[in-house]
Formats: sequence, structure tokens, C-alpha cells
Amino acid sequence: MRAGGFAEWTRRFEEERERVREQGDPDWGRGATLPAAVWAGVQRFQVGEDGDGANLVGKADRAGDPDYARAVRLFVAEEQNHARLLARLLEAGGMPTLSGHWSDTVFVRLRRLTGLRLELLVLMIAEVVALRYYRVLRDGTDDALTTEVAGRILADERRHVPFHCERLRDSLAELPRVARRPVMAAWRLLLLAAALVVAADHGAALRRLGTGRRRFVAGVMASSAEVVDAVLAPRPDAGSGVR
Repeated sequence: MRAGGFAEWTRRFEEERERVREQGDPDWGRGATLPAAVWAGVQRFQVGEDGDGANLVGKADRAGDPDYARAVRLFVAEEQNHARLLARLLEAGGMPTLSGHWSDTVFVRLRRLTGLRLELLVLMIAEVVALRYYRVLRDGTDDALTTEVAGRILADERRHVPFHCERLRDSLAELPRVARRPVMAAWRLLLLAAALVVAADHGAALRRLGTGRRRFVAGVMASSAEVVDAVLAPRPDAGSGVR
């Protein structure tokens, strides 16, 4: 990995942290009104955003790049803020948070199976699905508070995906060139499976938000093409030798 290659990401995360601090919270006093099916979806995604990130942070520390480890901690803090925002949104609508959900349990167990590379690949599945979900939630409701919360989270997720792509590009560069594209092909298959599960689980909510199951899955997979291109792109400091 490039020495200090994630210092710029650390700076971006820190700047965003300060911007959010100055911006302050949405006006929770406005309250929120959503169909029951949409509330159920928000509850499930709130569970997915919640967590201390200790496993990811530990692997980032062992990766040997202090700038990357710092950036990961800032990323985890943003994810925790997403969980807080969604919890406050639920509270504003008089809805409880969930203590857990089977889909989050599956993702967490998969992420912890081996090292940082697999953890990031699994995490990226959740991030790409989240990109589509928060866009649908932002654009598909007339509730102003929900639109604002979803928009804030979506803006963060748009930064998170290229952040993880950069680390995965460095990680896959350590593999023989012939193995890199099959790894990402397998990743897209897993992403498709996850998108289908989410579409089935959230079908009623997606319909109320103006997006059918097929359209949701198609949007997720369209985003995945950009991810694959970014991860397989040559590193700026890559030499011309064949691996």
C-alpha cells in the first residue's frame, strides 16, 4: 500500500465531522409520518447501521497504515451517527428501534470470518445496497424529516463507497492479476443475492416509496459496475511489471 495514501481520506472525514457539528441535528420536533411498511424498513436499516465497529477497527490497525486506521475510525463514527439519526427519526414518528434483525446478524458473521479483505468485500455489499435504499427513501416520501435524514445519510454513503474501493484496490493488487476479476465477479453475485433478499424483505415498503422490487435490484446492480471498475483500476503508483 502507498505510504500515507489515506491521509487525504482522514482529512475529508475530519472536515465532514466538523461540518456536521456546525450544521446540527434536523428539527426532530416536526415529527414524522410514514406508512407502516416504510417504518419497518427504517427499523431494519437502523439495526444495520448500529454497532461499535471494533472488529473492523482492529483489522485496520493490523494493516499497518496509521492514516487508514484513523480514517476507519472516522468512518465507523459516521455509521454510528447514521444509527443515531435513524433512531431519532423513529422516535419522532413514535416508533421503537429493534434489538436485532436476522439480516444484520448474517452480515456481521460473514464479515468476521477472515481478514480485512473479506470484511471489506462483505461491507461493500451492505454499502452499495444502502446507497440505493437511502436514495429511494429520500425521493419516495413526502415526509420532510425523513427526506432530510435519508439525504444526510446518502451523502455520507456516497463518500464511503469510494473510500472502501480505494482500500480494496490496494488489497486486490496483492493478488495475482488473474485472480482479481473472478473475485469481483463473485462479489457481484453475492451482491445480487443480497439485493434480492432485501427487495423481497422490503417489497411492501419499496412499493409505497414508488420503486418496485425489480427496479430496486436493477439500481443496486448498476451501481456495482462502477465499484468493480474502481477496485480493478491500476494503482497510481503501480509499476509496469506483470504480476
